[in-house]
Amino acid sequence: MPIKLDKALPALDILRSENVFIMDDSRARHQDIRPMEVLILNLMPTKEATETQLLRLLANTPLQINVDFLYMESHESKNTAAEHLEAFYKTFSDIKHKYYDGLIITGAPVETLAFEEVDYWEELCEIFDWSKTHVYSTLHLCWGAQAGLYYKYGVDKVLMSRKLSGIFSQDVKDNGNPLMHGFDDSFMAPHSRYTEVLVSDVEKLESLDIIAASEEVGLSILATKDLREVFSFGHLEYDRDTLDKEYQRDVLAGKNPDVPENYYQDDNPAENIKMRWNLAATTFFSNWLNYGVYQETPYQLEELETDYSFFGYL
Repeated sequence: MPIKLDKALPALDILRSENVFIMDDSRARHQDIRPMEVLILNLMPTKEATETQLLRLLANTPLQINVDFLYMESHESKNTAAEHLEAFYKTFSDIKHKYYDGLIITGAPVETLAFEEVDYWEELCEIFDWSKTHVYSTLHLCWGAQAGLYYKYGVDKVLMSRKLSGIFSQDVKDNGNPLMHGFDDSFMAPHSRYTEVLVSDVEKLESLDIIAASEEVGLSILATKDLREVFSFGHLEYDRDTLDKEYQRDVLAGKNPDVPENYYQDDNPAENIKMRWNLAATTFFSNWLNYGVYQETPYQLEELETDYSFFGYL
């Protein structure tokens, strides 16, 4: 939660320059408080595991949050029971009349396909378009980030020579960005993907800032200057054993996968897993909620569709 301070206090400007979560007393007196509305478009096959991962991180804030889960009507889930989807998920038809402070679009195991070959691509594009006037800030994860960049900015993904799998160091490229508040100069994060987005393609876009990257993983986190669009190519939400489950699954399938790097003790799958990204994950999701959503989203979410001052990121 923010610290409320007298607007004349000299420390106010210093704290703001450091992205410390504060508000002056004038704003506090006029602030309307309500629960945050967050929509999660869950494209992962193991939906129940992803639900737990994301809710754990969203819950790590004193903000009250209402969460809706969304699945694609145009895709038949093979790994999640229909009863679970019917009980806990909504379709786009159910929610397209609603407005949300935040939207999270997860990754999906379809990255080696061309975007247009994904069976729910048209429905996803419809959601992208709808979000412009019904969502304040969208957080895209892994394939969801690649899909968002492709549809909204025309930046395509590139197939890598081998799968990037493991825990890797990322360097903070923009220490002043609110998403990096509380981060050290580098942090660890899981990655699990066959494709990447090239730095040279993103550098051409003035509307996007590179927030974190490294030589090993390439681009890690991008965002528009107003944080209305955030793109994270890693999997900070992963549990301790998620990469292990993926690795064991591929072993059983006879894919002869590489051992995830920097993940098991001594890079030995028989040894313990080293958890080294939980602090970064907690901080990143809290920063997105606090700085990308809470401080700027309108109290009346309907203003997203009627007040064109919110459309600066389009």
